Amino acid sequence: MSESATDTDPSRDIAEVPAVEIINTVAVHLLSAAAVKCGLSENGDDEIDLAEARKLIIALAGLITASAPELGDHHARVLRDGLRSVQLAFREASPFPDAPGMGPGEKLTGPVS
Repeated sequence: MSESATDTDPSRDIAEVPAVEIINTVAVHLLSAAAVKCGLSENGDDEIDLAEARKLIIALAGLITASAPELGDHHARVLRDGLRSVQLAFREASPFPDAPGMGPGEKLTGPVS
C-alpha cells in the first residue's frame, strides 16, 4: 500500500500540533543552543561563543515575552526560569559582564540577578 501525498505532507502534521507545543519546542531549542554557547555543555569552555549566545538569548527573550500571555502562567513560568538561567550563565561566562539591565534579553525581561 502506497502513501498518499497528504500522508507525507509536513504541513498536514504541523496543522495537528497545538501552538503551545510549537512555541515550547522552539523555545527549548533556543534555550539549549544558548546554554551550549554559554559553556553549559559537556565540552564546556570549548563551545563558548558569547556573541552567538547573545543572539539566541535575545531571540528567546522576545519569544517568551511575546507569547507568555497566550501560553498561560504554567508554560511561561518554566520558560522564564530557563531564560533567567542562561542569562545568568552568560553573565558568569563573560569576562566583561554587561551592566545590570543591559545583558542579552534584559531590555525585554528587566535586569537579571
